[in-house]
Amino acid sequence: MKVLIVDDEPQIVRALRINLLARQYEVLTAATASEALRLARAERPDLVVLDLGLPDADGVDVVKQLRAWTDVPVLILSGRLDSGAKVQALDAGADDYVTKPFSVDELLARVRAVTRRTASAPPEAPVRVGRHLVDFTERKVTAAEEGAGDVHLTPTEWHLLEVLARNPGRLVAQRQLLQEVWGPTYLTETHYLRQYLKHLRQKLEPEPARPRHLITEPGMGYRFQP
Repeated sequence: MKVLIVDDEPQIVRALRINLLARQYEVLTAATASEALRLARAERPDLVVLDLGLPDADGVDVVKQLRAWTDVPVLILSGRLDSGAKVQALDAGADDYVTKPFSVDELLARVRAVTRRTASAPPEAPVRVGRHLVDFTERKVTAAEEGAGDVHLTPTEWHLLEVLARNPGRLVAQRQLLQEVWGPTYLTETHYLRQYLKHLRQKLEPEPARPRHLITEPGMGYRFQP
């Protein structure tokens, strides 16, 4: 598995590189946004670990540029502690957010959790969601009606939708979703579910404010209604 580390602090890059290499990851490094984007296109990493405070651009802009053409998982590593920075990064398409200073063991656990998100078996047949057809095998969302347009989903959005689609019409508890999509250390992070379900509804529901397919059961969980 190939990991691209994007950070302008040499000591952090060195620590991450040593620990990832010791666990059999292939490691690429970049100290600027421009170099990171070049490497991402040339080397096609399986994961990007990205600092937000880069010398030539904001990391959120890097996430947006990546999301314009790739689903590669993005793990933010940043010293910005306020919740607004986290929401902005997640809204841009990042998959997770770790604040500095950080534990290497925790970061490695987050790396494993992020990369597990595409490992589960998807539903076999494409499903109709509103005006779109979702093909989990090909990982494509295409228009099912004229004028609908194709849709781009991030790896985390795909995994969350897959878990719900494997249980059509059934309530999936919040803890189950958090366990399957983010891992056992995220069982209280219910704001992740709210944020990502909001993204999915905006992309797939004909009327996101009145969803017909991605239903919230308050205090319990979520339901996919075909």
